[in-house]
Amino acid sequence: MADSEMKRFPEAWQIDGAKRPVFGYCQGVVALSMLKMWKQTNNEKYYKYVEQYAEMMVDDDGKILNYDYINDKHNIDMINAGKILFDVYEQTGKPKYKKAMDMLYNAMMKHPRNSLGGFWHKEVYPWQMWLDGLYMGAPYLAQYAIVNDKPELMNDVIMQFIIVHEFMYDSVTGLYFHAWDEKKVQKWCNPQTGLSLHFWSRSIGWWFMALVDVLDFVPKNHPLRPNLIFMVKGLAQSLLKYQHDGVWYQLIGLERREGNYREATGTVMFMYSIAKAVNRGYINKKYYKISNDIFDGVIKNFIRIDKDGTINLTNCCKVAGLGGNPYRDGSFEYYINEPICENDPKGIGPFIMGCIELNK
Repeated sequence: MADSEMKRFPEAWQIDGAKRPVFGYCQGVVALSMLKMWKQTNNEKYYKYVEQYAEMMVDDDGKILNYDYINDKHNIDMINAGKILFDVYEQTGKPKYKKAMDMLYNAMMKHPRNSLGGFWHKEVYPWQMWLDGLYMGAPYLAQYAIVNDKPELMNDVIMQFIIVHEFMYDSVTGLYFHAWDEKKVQKWCNPQTGLSLHFWSRSIGWWFMALVDVLDFVPKNHPLRPNLIFMVKGLAQSLLKYQHDGVWYQLIGLERREGNYREATGTVMFMYSIAKAVNRGYINKKYYKISNDIFDGVIKNFIRIDKDGTINLTNCCKVAGLGGNPYRDGSFEYYINEPICENDPKGIGPFIMGCIELNK
């Protein structure tokens, strides 16, 4: 799959069909999977693919090409690709990468927050926390905290998860709602709770990956580390109730509703997260068989291999969000009618990372 993605996009900036070089979260999630491939295989081509991207995107002053965090409306998605800079800086020693990492950190310290200290998803989505945002920002900041010895930053990162669990967790299903508006004014939210209406599989996948990835950096003796592991255990257990033939539907809990469909990106995110949680000892070893069953479900339902050997991931929801213009109302009809595509980077990256965790 990694080789197929490099064939589709010979340069990493092209990922997701980008028309110009972009330091985007889609490039970030695939590039991060390539770094894991490099470490798994010791094949330099995967590292070089990422280094060439970083070299192109970051100038000698640490400025990132086509990247304007302020004018891009304090968008937490814009932090995700920064995760690749730790390895590239370690390998090259070039000061420009440290400057870029510091810039991303400083940007997040100026990022707007709700009254509890939770990061808004974007400035244009005021007072809103989305599950997606935890993956985009938290692991980056946690790694930055470790590398730069900032324990207060680690506490800030963990509090983001605690806020989400307190306000976006559903005790009936054990799942998490896609988004929460603290002011309870968005047309997409429940006016009593401020929560969006549905359990979108990919948003829960982002959240699950954020949990298992941030735990890589939380010190073993941190007093709040057990809180994160508790969330991992609970979500792994809850998700199993909604699995069908090793995969999950676009909207979880509404599998029988006409129009709902088996969706690849959320499924592969769950595959990765569960396999990694088992490997790290966060959940029972019985889940290893379950994560292998998910892999089998992915192969059966979503993988197509072309005659030339190119591997494709089908049935990917291309994009889904809330609010904006035109307005996305978060209804069932909205989620199921967003475009479905193949080889979406939001599935490719987690699929590669999940296969690595499963030694596939």
